[in-house]
Amino acid sequence: MLEELKEEFIIKKVGGRFKLSTLIQKRLVALNAGSRPLVDMNSDNKMEIVLEEIKQDKIFLDTSNELRTAADGDVMIKSFDAMMSDEL
Repeated sequence: MLEELKEEFIIKKVGGRFKLSTLIQKRLVALNAGSRPLVDMNSDNKMEIVLEEIKQDKIFLDTSNELRTAADGDVMIKSFDAMMSDEL
C-alpha cells in the first residue's frame, strides 16, 4: 500500500506529492464522515480504498483543491467542516 504512494505514476496522475497528500487527506475525512467508497473492494482499509479510487479516476482535486468525484456528474464531495455547518 505505502509502496503505491512512492510510485511515480500516481504522483503524476494527481499533479504532484502535495496534491496527492491533499487528495488523500480530504477523501479520508469524507470516508470517515460516512461517505461511501466509489470502488468495490474486499477491504475495510480506507487508505487502500482511496488509492484505488485515485487509480480508477473516481476522485480528483479541482482547480481550487476541492475534492471531486467522477461519479454522479462530477459532484463535489463536501468536506467534513461543510457537512458539520450544514447540520447546524
